[in-house]
Amino acid sequence: MTRVVLVDDHQMFRTGVRAELGPQIEVVGEAADVDSAVEVITATEPEVVLLDVHLPGGGGVEVLRRILPSKGVRFLALSVSDAAEDVIGVVRGGARGYVTKTISGPELTDAIGRVAEGDAVFSPRLAGFVLDAFSATDAPAADPELDQLTAREREVLRLIARGYAYKEIAKELFISVKTVETHVSSVLRKLQLSNRHELSRWAAARRLV
Repeated sequence: MTRVVLVDDHQMFRTGVRAELGPQIEVVGEAADVDSAVEVITATEPEVVLLDVHLPGGGGVEVLRRILPSKGVRFLALSVSDAAEDVIGVVRGGARGYVTKTISGPELTDAIGRVAEGDAVFSPRLAGFVLDAFSATDAPAADPELDQLTAREREVLRLIARGYAYKEIAKELFISVKTVETHVSSVLRKLQLSNRHELSRWAAARRLV
């Protein structure tokens, strides 16, 4: 049995993951934000932590910073985001792998087992981001405009740029359509843009799509 703590701010998603994991996985704790994640991980001492990238309280990177280096605890990021900066950020923070929420239950069970044994596990497309980042001679330049957006606003921005309707974004991120509209308005205001078409061009120019 591999002991796992599940960290994600959506209760419905955590319940779904529990149901999909194989019998060789024991979920020993759950958390919905950074502070509770640190508390649960410290108390239960799991072998693997399934960690969402975007969490209240500072995100998955903050959990990594506060827990690592802890002996015997390995982190596997599990996120809706497939953005290069998210992948690279948690890997630099100490995660042993990164998979997206499109992964199947058996695939996730296998990934957890491999990470517990010390392997690094990435969804195929994401592995390229990691190789490119760590083989590059220069770190990616900071983007002050992007940095002013919250993690959730960046998620909404990417989905808008990919042509998702508001209802589709709401379903993908487990939030209401009204909340999506609020995030879009905030992004437009911060970036001083007028509509979703300008947002799409802005995101494409920065390779966020």
